[in-house]
Amino acid sequence: MKFLFLLAVILISSVSPSTAPGAFEIELKLFSYKPFLSFPQTDNLTIEGERHFKNIKQLSFGGENAEAYFSSDGKQLIFQSKRDGRGCDQIYTMNADGSNAQMVSNGEGRTTCSYFFKGNRKILYASTFLGDKKCPPPADYSKGYVWAIYPDYDIVTADADGSNIKQLTTAKGYDAEATISPDGKKIIFTSMRDGDLDLYVMDKSGKNVKRLTTELGYDGGAFFSPDSKQIVYRAFHPKTDAEIARYKQRLAENLIEPTVFEIWTMNADGSNKRQVTKLGAASFAPFFTPDGKRIIFCTNYFATDQRKRNFDLALINVDGSDLERVTFNETFDGFPMFSPDGKKLVFASNRNAAKQGDTNVFIADWVE
Repeated sequence: MKFLFLLAVILISSVSPSTAPGAFEIELKLFSYKPFLSFPQTDNLTIEGERHFKNIKQLSFGGENAEAYFSSDGKQLIFQSKRDGRGCDQIYTMNADGSNAQMVSNGEGRTTCSYFFKGNRKILYASTFLGDKKCPPPADYSKGYVWAIYPDYDIVTADADGSNIKQLTTAKGYDAEATISPDGKKIIFTSMRDGDLDLYVMDKSGKNVKRLTTELGYDGGAFFSPDSKQIVYRAFHPKTDAEIARYKQRLAENLIEPTVFEIWTMNADGSNKRQVTKLGAASFAPFFTPDGKRIIFCTNYFATDQRKRNFDLALINVDGSDLERVTFNETFDGFPMFSPDGKKLVFASNRNAAKQGDTNVFIADWVE
């Protein structure tokens, strides 16, 4: 989840999304803009080579829309969007066919990483409004391509219509990137509460918080497997003295450089951590396939331009074998999620953009 990922396709020097992030903000500015001539037609949205997609449909039109995630019954989506002249993302819900889109956050601060609770009557998301109701400034790109780690982010819950907002996390510093286990019992999220960007789990009530990762570096954007027994996430762990010093310097500035992320898995209790990818690329937004045997994720591994600005969806077995490219768009495809029944895939993309900077939500029938 997820992160402030406001998309397009990126300005990265060596590689690299939030949303993010899947909560980090990908300022989708400089990307190869090649709009389709025809605006939402189902049969012209699939690109040659995309054999896993059928009946693709565009659900949002214009603005920056990303991190769309299904309700537990598959009938609704919750997503973040910067639209209507707002300077920061807010949280919206819509039906899975794109109808009845409505804002469910309170319009204050910056929001990211939203999710439905099991049963679809409640939602959660991260927001900065508890610290400051104003829209916080973007990251300082004079420091290179960086993501801002806003310390005012806290995770809140609300009724599905946005009412009855309650604060779930109260620790000092960044708390965001939360998702919920399919069995509805646990929430996983990224936090700075112990001085580094690590993964934690807690009960749906916010109690019984447990730290799952301890290695220096960023661990985040996590999702549970369909049986709630496994976790998949993205990670960057600096190794050299120079990498460690640079990581700590940026973290002290509430920043992170999204250059190389790899995909990892672990048991739901934090045991048996395994690195799945070794691509040396910016790989993020991982999600288990319905059978739990593979992982779909976003990566710029296949990009051929020097700045690695093209992101595509890819599949890989949980043991790291059989990497397969899923999308062949020349700009950005990311934030994939399967519907609970495994028949649909929702994702964000720059395809069919009406203007530069547009990122929209798409849904497709999934073909094995």
